[in-house]
Amino acid sequence: MDKIKELQNIIDNSNKIVFFGGAGVSTESGIPDFRSVDGLYNQKYDYPPEEILSHTFFVRRTEEFYRFYKDKMLELDIQPNAAHKKLAELERAGKLMAVVTQNIDELHQKAGSKKVYELHGSVHRNYCTNCGKFFDAAYIKNSAAVPVCDACGGLIKPDVVLYEEGLDDTTIRGAVSAIANAEVLIVAGTSLTVYPAAGLIQYFRGDKLVLINRDPTPVDGKADLVFHDKVGQVLGQISVK
Repeated sequence: MDKIKELQNIIDNSNKIVFFGGAGVSTESGIPDFRSVDGLYNQKYDYPPEEILSHTFFVRRTEEFYRFYKDKMLELDIQPNAAHKKLAELERAGKLMAVVTQNIDELHQKAGSKKVYELHGSVHRNYCTNCGKFFDAAYIKNSAAVPVCDACGGLIKPDVVLYEEGLDDTTIRGAVSAIANAEVLIVAGTSLTVYPAAGLIQYFRGDKLVLINRDPTPVDGKADLVFHDKVGQVLGQISVK
């Protein structure tokens, strides 16, 4: 059977689908991923991006952190692609129970998805470390070198999980519950090598595991269906009934 037809059949026959996605879901929208040849981690900066995006660097070199963060992480005009739109459509049709994402761009919500577990937070939420007031991404983008709270003058931190920081317990519990209760798990746009997020798929006990990723992953051999293609190109061919 043609693989797209097989995927269509899997989706047609389930109302308990969960989608688990990584950076490859957003690359078709123009957001670079971190580990590909042309990703952020292979561009040249004074410090490696892994170091810049760490809690220690944020605390010790806040101005340099924000110089990189504003330049490379705040892509505010990016639009959802075919993958984001199809997932929102599947949710509206009552077939997709949840999206679990490693991305911080909120493109799933922008496309219309309601049940989204953001494992690594969102660039669109930023909070004052002193009084807790929240600010949107535009406030950060348009601020001085180091954004400060307009209410108390405190340092503002993006609500994203930096290296050395733990994932949010409530988000993890919700994501684990969704994956554990799914009949179908579609894993897409992720190398499945970044932990602890990649470890969440071990909670899947359902019927069909589908993998969509440009490159092979360590879990390819365990999947029922594997696509080495772009996520939007695959999901864009699915019809929602």
